[in-house]
Amino acid sequence: MHVPVTIRDVARLAEVHPGTVSRALNLQTRGLVNRETAARVLAAADQLGYRPNSMARGLKTSRSLTVGVLIPDLTNPLFPPIVRGIDDRLTVDGYTPLLVNTDGDPARERASIEAMLARQVDGFIAATARLDVEPLGEAIARGLPLVLVNRTFEDGSISACTVDDRRGSELAVEHVVGLGHERIGYVAGPQNVSTGHRRYLGFLAAMEDAGLAVPSERVTFTGAFTEDAGAGACAALLRAASGVTAIVTANDRLAIGCYDTLAGLGLSCPDDISVVGFNDMMFIDRLRPPLTTVRVPQREIGFAAAGMLLEQLGDGGAKPRELLLAPSLVIRGSTTAPARAGARP
Repeated sequence: MHVPVTIRDVARLAEVHPGTVSRALNLQTRGLVNRETAARVLAAADQLGYRPNSMARGLKTSRSLTVGVLIPDLTNPLFPPIVRGIDDRLTVDGYTPLLVNTDGDPARERASIEAMLARQVDGFIAATARLDVEPLGEAIARGLPLVLVNRTFEDGSISACTVDDRRGSELAVEHVVGLGHERIGYVAGPQNVSTGHRRYLGFLAAMEDAGLAVPSERVTFTGAFTEDAGAGACAALLRAASGVTAIVTANDRLAIGCYDTLAGLGLSCPDDISVVGFNDMMFIDRLRPPLTTVRVPQREIGFAAAGMLLEQLGDGGAKPRELLLAPSLVIRGSTTAPARAGARP
């Protein structure tokens, strides 16, 4: 019968006290141990195949060592790299993420939060937040650590890690303006989430800086970040505004919907209309033409958000803060200089 390896076994092999082993195996206390001693402990633990007993550790710290992770749509290619970053960071400190998919439904989100609270999670990382706090109210009321990922609240009341959405939209506009486009349309995402709202504000600011008008008919709003929503919004935009030569979108899935609408109208991308996305989702470079888009450091956002949560768990008095990671523009085949006459569907 297999006998579990204990801290005392590791201490015996490394020739140190069990307390030294405990400190050396914990990243938060490893600095208290001499570097050579810590290396000897780690080597001994690896040789013996030692794995920390999370249940015992949880009993000592009155924690479950679990973190609730709320994702609005796991089928959206944006989120798996974010989840991977969260898992990579939490695992380092011995925490396990409990992942739920909410489908963007407030009732389902509320039920998931209540279920996780019943399981005594130590905190939450949420990618589901709209510009209201109601579904997360119970967690906030209990004083549990909470970090928003890829979302934020405008009042800065909750810690958040996301990309600089406004700057991302500015990069997209600056690119098409630099190519010579002036009649630029915008397919905006939902305005009740920070990503949709801030990207729209960034678009307006960049157009103003370029000295270009934004007539209302050149902007269409969607209720979701989906391909169908993008196709419908693109069709509405082209019906309302003639001569548009470039369309900037609030995310890649909306851009894919624009591709569908342009193809249905017999228009070429980019020869008739250039299209820019946002997120640089996995495999988006396989489209025809490959999509020019704003790259979001997806795994890095998840990794940093988990780090912020662990900081809160280690310091209950930590003040809320927002961490904005820098976007970058990836130029591919969906953008080019405008044709002289523009497109007129």
